[in-house]
Amino acid sequence: MTASNLEARPETPPLFSSQRQWLTARALVLFGIGLPTLMIALAVSGVFAAISPQDGFPFFNIDLQWPVLFSIHTPTGGDMGAHVYLPHYLKEELLPTGRFLGWSNDWYAGFPALYFYFPLPALATVALDILLPYGVAFKLVAVAGLVAFPSAVYYFVRSMKFSRSVSAIATVTGSMYIFMESFSIFGGNIKSTLAGEFSFSWSLTLSIFYLGLVVRNVRAGRRFSLATGIVLALTALSHVITTVIVVVASLPLLLRRRGPGVLMGGWVLGFMLAAFWALPFGVRYLQGLTTDMGWSPVTGLVGGGIAPGIVATPLPNEFVPIFALGIVGLVWTIVRREDVSVLIGMTILPAIAYWFLQLPNVDFTAVYNGRLLPYWYFGGYVFSGLAMGLAVTKMARWLPMRRQNLLVSGALALLILAFLTLAGVHVAPGWAAWNFSGYESKRELDTAGNVIRDSYGEYVSLMRTVDQMPPGRVMWEHHPDLNRYGTPMALMLIPYWTDSHATMEGVFFESSLTTPFHFLNQSEVSQRPSNAVRGLNYESLAFERAVPHLQTYNVDYYVSFTDVATSAAEEYGLEIVAKSEPWTIFSIPYSSLVDVASSEPVVYEGDDSFRDIALNYYADIENLSYWVVSDGPEHWRRVEGLDERLSSVRALDTVDAVISDIELEHHRISFSTTAVGMPHIIKVSYFPNWSAVGADGPYRAAPSLMVVVPTERDVVIEFARTPVENVGTLLTFLGVGGIGGVIWWKRRRRGDRMESHP
Repeated sequence: MTASNLEARPETPPLFSSQRQWLTARALVLFGIGLPTLMIALAVSGVFAAISPQDGFPFFNIDLQWPVLFSIHTPTGGDMGAHVYLPHYLKEELLPTGRFLGWSNDWYAGFPALYFYFPLPALATVALDILLPYGVAFKLVAVAGLVAFPSAVYYFVRSMKFSRSVSAIATVTGSMYIFMESFSIFGGNIKSTLAGEFSFSWSLTLSIFYLGLVVRNVRAGRRFSLATGIVLALTALSHVITTVIVVVASLPLLLRRRGPGVLMGGWVLGFMLAAFWALPFGVRYLQGLTTDMGWSPVTGLVGGGIAPGIVATPLPNEFVPIFALGIVGLVWTIVRREDVSVLIGMTILPAIAYWFLQLPNVDFTAVYNGRLLPYWYFGGYVFSGLAMGLAVTKMARWLPMRRQNLLVSGALALLILAFLTLAGVHVAPGWAAWNFSGYESKRELDTAGNVIRDSYGEYVSLMRTVDQMPPGRVMWEHHPDLNRYGTPMALMLIPYWTDSHATMEGVFFESSLTTPFHFLNQSEVSQRPSNAVRGLNYESLAFERAVPHLQTYNVDYYVSFTDVATSAAEEYGLEIVAKSEPWTIFSIPYSSLVDVASSEPVVYEGDDSFRDIALNYYADIENLSYWVVSDGPEHWRRVEGLDERLSSVRALDTVDAVISDIELEHHRISFSTTAVGMPHIIKVSYFPNWSAVGADGPYRAAPSLMVVVPTERDVVIEFARTPVENVGTLLTFLGVGGIGGVIWWKRRRRGDRMESHP
């Protein structure tokens, strides 16, 4: 070739060519992460007041409004409308007393706050509340896991050594899981998050980051990285189910070189960092101190999920095409010998566990098997994205101007995916607008836009009325129509809006031993109760049973909502003390927070669980005064059957017994009594952290309360830290100290190397 020919056909310098290739891939990456992140952020911002289908392109119509995510209103909607309470309680009560875990008397006649729920989002809300109004801080934290999800997906897919282009396309498809509308409780998608499962969203995103870290570290041959332990701890502090799934999914890495060091080091450090919460959680759970809600498992396989009342299955209608394309991606990556073992495990193992838990002979209802499906769905979306990404890059190689075609075809594929996803979104943006516009915006309008019902005004009026009444526990009628105030759980926030008024119902159902007994009470005072705990013998609007039950829990007030319930309460003879339309407030006949036993309690030592015995005890209205306990002094009778307590009753003389100076605080109960040596019932939920000064006990008593035997006139019962909390806190301090030590050691080594090689 001559010099003239060389001048006529200059070659692109290799360095410049590689830079152009790098910029093309980077542009696709930014587009792949940025597009779904923007879509998710807009969908949850509340800027879309409604999305409705229409004939013809673009096949949907969008009504826009100001993004209510940034309004200062108090968020509502589903469980989220009650979750507002927890960060507030953490900020106002727990943290000022030096606690992350503690006790609250605001729900269920008392429950262990944050022992059985996840602290990380609540702590983040408290931290953000320093800078922002509480409502804004709460809402931003609630959606943070969703908005960060695309970044986690890209990091995970890229860690498996797929190209930037393929990873970008897989990121978009993987992120489309967020927009699934087949379900609203399994977790991880927008609808579940808005229903209150934002802790799951946090943990799902963190768990994907964790898997990316361990896969990357094992591939790189690293021994251990602090980041794996830190991210695993954050995952666990957001949700337990996700943590278990990703730990199991990562087990194949133990067979790799360096795999055991990477995984086990992260497990140990992660547990230590989370131990302040995880150790008490695990120990108390194993002690049977939570309520099994008896979740009914999902048993379907194909179809469902979009029509009202149909629960999503592993293959809901909207997921079927994704599943089909995902099979292609799975086979293709295996044929190419891609390192997708962790992705396969993360996808397949939860589906197997889902199937196992719904078998008729498997009686394990503590975990809702539908909660395992998010990883199945997500894995299907990622595998479908890998199929699309590999196809796009392969076709781009066959065409001239490969880099430009890759960028154009990749971007076009992403836009098509985004459009198809948006075309299937119907209710999630409207839910966001409903939730984040808050309690304060709830009102009903006629077709002309005139206010026909000021729901928030009614709600505020009730809260003010309750707040002006003497302190006491409140029982209220459950009804689906309470949703007009933002959520059927709106009255759970009575403790949030008022001073010194607790409500019997709260959102953390599993957290209290009182939960099943509360829902029995709820059914007895409600026209349309929720009957949330499966397997109980409910009776609707039965005030002859409700009043003795409410007295057992020292309930002071009953709030009716429907005319039917109001009439039933009046017919029974309850006294009306206030009205706040549409509610009527009744007083419950007086009962004391502390009572003296009229007969000696019996200790149950039979074969049935104490919960079952307590339920049978609670059903026997006529004999509630004959107490049954799980433990007690040696001279108390031991029985193996509930009816045995009614024979040879040891009556006690309580004529001269006087109880005075009763004080109830969140972490302290005190009273004075003249009946020293006689058993006293404390109408606060039992938990082993309660310890008595001036009395023996407390002992767990049916239905879910405490019994003490005073040894002195003045008795104090305190909710204190136990060795379980102390050991967990010590492990966390050691974990944090270990991180500091490793960072210091690495910096010192780096400094020594710099000094030796100036």
